[in-house]
Amino acid sequence: MKALKNLLTGKKINQKVSLDDKTIFYLFKKVIKDEFGNIGSDKFLPDYFSNKTIFVRSDSAAWKAELWLQRGKIIKKINAELGYNALEEIKFK
Repeated sequence: MKALKNLLTGKKINQKVSLDDKTIFYLFKKVIKDEFGNIGSDKFLPDYFSNKTIFVRSDSAAWKAELWLQRGKIIKKINAELGYNALEEIKFK
């Protein structure tokens, strides 16, 4: 599978690329599954994406704490997939 940044190589980095919620949610779920496995990926539900922030729901305080501790690493992986800094923060609802 090709990384999204490889598909965007024809675009200039300074050019603003419009991302929809589905793209960010897909990458979020992919990275979460890589980090926490199938069980962990079922514990988080991305709700919406706005202003470089993804809002996530979870019914478990323990899983929220784990994601909070790993948020920097997850943000870096999502941005690496895209090839630029589209995500800056993960917040909980």
